[in-house]
Amino acid sequence: MVFSCKAMSALINLKVGAMYRAVCLYCLQEGIMVDGVIDEARLLSVLDSIGVSFKYNSSKNASETILNGVNVEQDIRGLWVSDNVSKVSKLKAVRKKMVYIQQEIGVAKGVVMDGRDIGTKVFPDARLKLFVTASSEIRAQRRYDELVKKEEGITYKEVLGNLTQRDNHDMNREINPLLQAKDAILIDNSELSIKTQNDLINNLIETKLG
Repeated sequence: MVFSCKAMSALINLKVGAMYRAVCLYCLQEGIMVDGVIDEARLLSVLDSIGVSFKYNSSKNASETILNGVNVEQDIRGLWVSDNVSKVSKLKAVRKKMVYIQQEIGVAKGVVMDGRDIGTKVFPDARLKLFVTASSEIRAQRRYDELVKKEEGITYKEVLGNLTQRDNHDMNREINPLLQAKDAILIDNSELSIKTQNDLINNLIETKLG
């Protein structure tokens, strides 16, 4: 996970991986991806008509993902999308469009973005870059716990396998692979509570940005 802050006062907090998940969901729903195979020519023909945006939910204090006017925040978190999103996110045309949207959002600054190529490709000049990670087993357990709360019929082993496969795809893709920027601060939160992690990040923001 890469966490990059463009400015001291973070007015927008976005998980940009949700954008790729939204495009993946569209492909699955529209039959553009079947059995893990993408009809790239068809996807390219409709790519400009796929609208991905974010809407702030004040009750959750978080931004939610909107796909062509529909809130899909819950739909994009399922294993159906997780199993296929890396196949969509590695496509050059998809990444080009998503990076453009991300950079447009960040033009006014005041934005925190969480994504796998934010610090290296989207905002290489970000004022603060954090590379947040944890062991695969702990990340899988956290994800499994989230899915169980939604009553998804899956196992921990399936979640771990999906996570490991997705990491491998993202680290080895040719376009904008997942890697730590040279000037990013590494934070391993395997053994940290959310509060401890947030306190650490807030201290880094205050120290780095004043």
